[in-house]
Amino acid sequence: MDITPSDITPSDITSSGAAQAGATERDFVTLDRIAVHESLRLVALARDADWERDTPCTGWTLRELVAHMAAQHHGFAAAARGAGHRMAYWQEPADMTAPGPTYRAAATTVLAAFDEPGVTEREFALPELGGGFPGRLAVSFHFVDYVVHSWDVAACLGVGLHLPDHVLRAALAVARFVPTDPAGRGEGFAFAPVLDVPAGADPLHESLRLLGRDPDKWPLG
Repeated sequence: MDITPSDITPSDITSSGAAQAGATERDFVTLDRIAVHESLRLVALARDADWERDTPCTGWTLRELVAHMAAQHHGFAAAARGAGHRMAYWQEPADMTAPGPTYRAAATTVLAAFDEPGVTEREFALPELGGGFPGRLAVSFHFVDYVVHSWDVAACLGVGLHLPDHVLRAALAVARFVPTDPAGRGEGFAFAPVLDVPAGADPLHESLRLLGRDPDKWPLG
């Protein structure tokens, strides 16, 4: 995600569709928790034969996707506690022989960090995104990422995604503010180029297409 602090502000999101979905700045912590718990449910469904399956993240198996997800949890947890500038926290786990427990430990870490008092008022250093961000904005980034990654896992496994409508609407509000410049999309970046959004697309499908995923190629169960 190639974003600079000036590209998007907390008020951009909370004055847009997120507010219409009932989301305030602090509510993003709650929304994020819902998304992360859904990712935990989905990762727990994977069996030994599933870890080498392809995912909607081109070139990544499920094992590799979950390693990335775990690394992001540790990185954001470190950022919430003032250590996000230390790149060691953003490294993927060296041992992914037990992806499920490894992911669960990482998710537990970030949920605990985000639950600390005052987290949305802190500044998060997010080196992959280009600098420091207000905590309330950083949490919204993490939130939309885990709505999308939950879908990635569900699509890989061919199972359903269980996220309430208000969560999906809030995620769409964030997705609409992710920069669409082709120079910051594609190989080497967090998201593929934006796909056209058909008229009448639901919030999940619009979010996915805005972030370069094609839900038509990955039907859920």
